[in-house]
Amino acid sequence: MIFRQGAIASSIAMLSEVPLPLFDTIRKQVISQQERPELFNAGFIDVINNGQVAASARLVKLQIGEQGKFSLPLSVFGGVSNTSFATGSSSPVLRGNEHLINQFITPLSGLLNLSVEGIWFIKPRSLITKWGFIYQLGERVLTGHKVSSSGFFSAPRPLHFLNSYLVAGLYFQTGAWEKTNQRNMGVCWLTFRYHLCYSGNGQLRQFLPAIEGDGLYSGYSMGMGVRVNALINLKAMYYQYNKAPEPDYLLPIYQFSFNYTVSGTRS
Repeated sequence: MIFRQGAIASSIAMLSEVPLPLFDTIRKQVISQQERPELFNAGFIDVINNGQVAASARLVKLQIGEQGKFSLPLSVFGGVSNTSFATGSSSPVLRGNEHLINQFITPLSGLLNLSVEGIWFIKPRSLITKWGFIYQLGERVLTGHKVSSSGFFSAPRPLHFLNSYLVAGLYFQTGAWEKTNQRNMGVCWLTFRYHLCYSGNGQLRQFLPAIEGDGLYSGYSMGMGVRVNALINLKAMYYQYNKAPEPDYLLPIYQFSFNYTVSGTRS
């Protein structure tokens, strides 16, 4: 589960309201947030509907601020992606940069991704079922491929550039568990988010010389996921641009993720 800074103590106090069979599991999940260092402990593998596969790992997660007061959760991700390139394409620049259509709108993309992220829950009365606002603001390093215009064959040259992004929306969660093991309480969640990202025209024209927009793109996403400790951790997302990169790409993007978490304890 995801808790706001300062909510750990109140969450533990709410455990007295939880049915006894679930007490041990939830208590361990809450306390582990304090005891377990979050270093190389989470990540995901994405399968996307245009033939791309992406993998990312959280390198570190820190709290920046003052303990017991105001602080921001800072996450650093590193990732790679792989595209199904078609041969004989009449537009090698477009084909070589198709992966950016997905990476602009998906918030955890990029060779390196630095972001502040979290969930603000709205007066939760239950430790399990609650809703709130989800946000993520960050900077990432994306990679474009520049193709030589000299007329001679040459391999595309990768160019790294910075991309700023903002994601915000609604989040709802409730419980999920295995019927034969009710003590192992997990989470099922739903989310609806709005996405913005920006890169300067000077950066994008290095590998997309025909670009006409201002480098600001936007869209929205809907998704759901389920996580039960030591059993399953999956999510499915639907993305749609309302202001797409050039050339326009208004088809929806479907993303299926297999998340993993490395934990030193079992609940």
